[in-house]
Amino acid sequence: MIFKRRDPKTYLRAVVEFVWPRGGWARAFHYVRHRLRRLPDSPERIARGMWAGVFAAFTPFYGLHFVVAVVMARVMRGNMLASLMGTFFGNPLTYFPIGLTALKTGHWMLGTEMEEGAHRSFTGKFWDAGADLWYNLKAVFMGQPTDWHGLSVFYDEVFYPYLVGGIVPGIVAATIVYYVSVPLIRAYQHRRKGLIKAKFEALKAKAAAKAEAKRKVEDQG
Repeated sequence: MIFKRRDPKTYLRAVVEFVWPRGGWARAFHYVRHRLRRLPDSPERIARGMWAGVFAAFTPFYGLHFVVAVVMARVMRGNMLASLMGTFFGNPLTYFPIGLTALKTGHWMLGTEMEEGAHRSFTGKFWDAGADLWYNLKAVFMGQPTDWHGLSVFYDEVFYPYLVGGIVPGIVAATIVYYVSVPLIRAYQHRRKGLIKAKFEALKAKAAAKAEAKRKVEDQG
């Protein structure tokens, strides 16, 4: 194949780069910031897209953050590409504090308690939910009895509190990003327009000087 990688990426390498991309997260952040500034849209629409992406990172829909961000950006009339970039707010370095904040807030709002050490750990509940889902999908096709206990515990103690508790911190973080992004993007766009205009004027002056020199040569001949 023409576009096939010369050095196929192994599964382990893909996992490592997901946790720590090439060049580090600082480089990844600067790349996203650079792409955001160059988006051909108004600062407000770009910032609304960012708002949707950051908020999506506070939802428990892991693996679907891009979809949630795009849908929200469309509803808010924000830039959808900016919303995809905004989801990078959620990454392996921030998922734990985001999840912990959302869970604690959710349990507090619902009047329940986050009992991580009771019966099963927080991570264990994720494994139980995944195992239940896989087992029950096979059971449906093989005509065997199903057991949704693990998923039920996961929904009651993790998913629903996370969903409810992520709303407030998600709105706060997304709003901060919005108000910080608008002036920065506007300033960058004005600066970029000025540079493009100056470059155009320089090319125009160079072309005029060249035409003038050619005219003088023709007059002398």
